Amino acid sequence: MDKPAGPSSFAIVAELRRKTGARTGHAGTLDPFATGLLLLLSGSATKLAGCFVGLDKRYLTDVDLTGRTTTGDPEGDVLERHDAPASEELEQRLEALRGEVELPIPAASAVKIGGERAYRLARRGIKVQMPTRRSQVAALDVISYTGDGVRLDLRVSSGTYVRAIADALGGHCRTLRRTEIGPFSVEEADPERIIPADEALARL
Repeated sequence: MDKPAGPSSFAIVAELRRKTGARTGHAGTLDPFATGLLLLLSGSATKLAGCFVGLDKRYLTDVDLTGRTTTGDPEGDVLERHDAPASEELEQRLEALRGEVELPIPAASAVKIGGERAYRLARRGIKVQMPTRRSQVAALDVISYTGDGVRLDLRVSSGTYVRAIADALGGHCRTLRRTEIGPFSVEEADPERIIPADEALARL
């Protein structure tokens, strides 16, 4: 599916479940504000989730470099405002984020802290020390730079939070779009097409 902005990944799963009546799952969530490729698993294919959740991902994101938010995206409250870095400084920050990196997991994430989802704690205003996560950033390329914002093309390992990369640049994600999951591309997305499990596995 090419998920639109607005609905949660769970809502997309629930819609397919209503249509098919079959057990349904997904192989990696997207935030409600994010768009792009969502791999859905139906029926007996849900047992194969482990084969798909660890695949590398590709994203496009527009980063506002003039301020951080509580969530790392447009839905959060503004934490601070500042001047955007010059292009030379931005490139230095980008270079530090390429390769193997370790960044804090965003507070508005589904990671459990003390048995409760972090985003639920954040919504109640409870501040917690978020754990870090090690990720591999294989590519972090500038598509365009406007002075106060930058559009990036990223290829990252599974579990990487693009919002954390935006925060490390001193900003937040205005938009986020997932274009690839392993060998699967958003250009293939078709809600009327179901790929047989053996065909999907053969592409890995």
